[in-house]
Amino acid sequence: MNQSKSIIYLIPSLLSDEAVHTIPPNTIDTIKNCQVFFVENERTARRYLKKIWREIVIDNYEWFTIDKAEHEVRSVFKQKIKEGKSIGIISEAGCPGVADPGQALIAVAHEMNIEVKPLVGPNSILLALMASGMNGQQFQFVGYLPINEHERIKAIKELEAESRKKNCTQIFIETPYRNNQLIESILKTCKHTTKFCIAVDITGQDEWIKTKTIAQWKKEMTDIHKRPAIFLLHGGS
Repeated sequence: MNQSKSIIYLIPSLLSDEAVHTIPPNTIDTIKNCQVFFVENERTARRYLKKIWREIVIDNYEWFTIDKAEHEVRSVFKQKIKEGKSIGIISEAGCPGVADPGQALIAVAHEMNIEVKPLVGPNSILLALMASGMNGQQFQFVGYLPINEHERIKAIKELEAESRKKNCTQIFIETPYRNNQLIESILKTCKHTTKFCIAVDITGQDEWIKTKTIAQWKKEMTDIHKRPAIFLLHGGS
């Protein structure tokens, strides 16, 4: 079996169902070269591929769910590499390997010295940073903040202090149905001069991205319950 023929393609997916234009045409050509897909959610991945390439015959491909890349999935992934298969990895939204369980399989590919090809596509973290007006030279993505209110407030204070000290933009996310609670915690915890950006429905028809100071945010009602969002914080220098 010739491992050298296997290539791992990191295929970006849509952030918003109607934003098909954000996927470059050459992505479809790459999909045609794949034989196996490892995906975060098989149902939505199939629907996504059908949306950008109507002629695709879904059953012509092998499908495996990543599911946090447990031992069994890694073993199958290694076997498909040994079989010389071209493999596509698809995240649930955005780019594989970024805030996504696919990173574990990508690490396996590197361990086996297999070529990994990242493809261009929408990434909500970078798009939000681009549009925020905050420091794009130094930033960090910290994922989800704690659910427990006491721990969440502690984390917010630490992120704000670190941002102020390092002139660093802090980027984080929340489960959409807890967006409003997170915003409430930010507004009651951070200093009035700290800048806070909310980026909602990125690439979608109802997209909006606003950066204001905490003092300014407190003057308006913000309701983004159950809407996909990215949050950015900058404490100033």
